[in-house]
Amino acid sequence: MLIDADGQVLGRLAAQAARLLMGKHKTTYTTFLDTGDHVIVINAKKIKLTGQKIEKKMYRHHTGFPGGLVEYKAKEMRNTRPEQMIRRAIEGMLPKTKLGKAMVRKLKIYVDDKHPHASQQPAVASARFESRA
Repeated sequence: MLIDADGQVLGRLAAQAARLLMGKHKTTYTTFLDTGDHVIVINAKKIKLTGQKIEKKMYRHHTGFPGGLVEYKAKEMRNTRPEQMIRRAIEGMLPKTKLGKAMVRKLKIYVDDKHPHASQQPAVASARFESRA
């Protein structure tokens, strides 16, 4: 499935992608099996954040060294590593198990509208179709 992030809100896009990765849109959905689709997200740099999140939302990680807490504002993250911003949002909505890690491996995120998966002919995911199947 192909999702275009151009102008979409981060949380709504992440929820749609997580639903596709888990396979909840299929009639064969089972909680303990990976029945989801591969998901390709393009135009990651054009993602939107609502309200004041672009200035106030913080992304943090620790390097493992003393005093190694690194913090980025959402604005910096969108300018430097927008694919990481989307990946974190989607991973947070998936199960925190081996099955969830297998689902994350089926996620591909690209900053521009170019992707190397054209020969697989990915279907475009529409928000209306995927909302409540």
